Amino acid sequence: MAREYARTDRVGQQIQKEIATILMREIKDPRLSMTTVSAVEVTRDLAYAKIFVTFFNDNQDEIKASLEVLAEAEGYIRSLLGKRLRARIMPHLRFVYDSSMSEGVRMSALVDQAVASDKNNDTQVDDAQVDDEPSDDSEKGE
Repeated sequence: MAREYARTDRVGQQIQKEIATILMREIKDPRLSMTTVSAVEVTRDLAYAKIFVTFFNDNQDEIKASLEVLAEAEGYIRSLLGKRLRARIMPHLRFVYDSSMSEGVRMSALVDQAVASDKNNDTQVDDAQVDDEPSDDSEKGE
């Protein structure tokens, strides 16, 4: 019988939880305010972990600076993670910006814009049809 979750998935979930806590409580750099760990991918041999992060701001320069801060703090985060997980192998961490959240917000805005545009076009068509219809008096021939 196959297991429901692979070991790498369980380790990835635990790493995600612990890194989120570390970023929230231990790292005091103001450039990392409102950082969210959205996902973690761990290699099968547990040697490397790719941590997907999102930030509150959408400015590319600030995102790049935040990723540099995370890359510089990788050793410190890894050491804290090692103490919390007590695993024999602690993966090397690589932080990657996860643009799916900002893409989702952008797509949602485009959908909202399209719906509003359709509503606007429908009301214009309805108004034009009302203007084209003859009144009841003109139909009776009076």
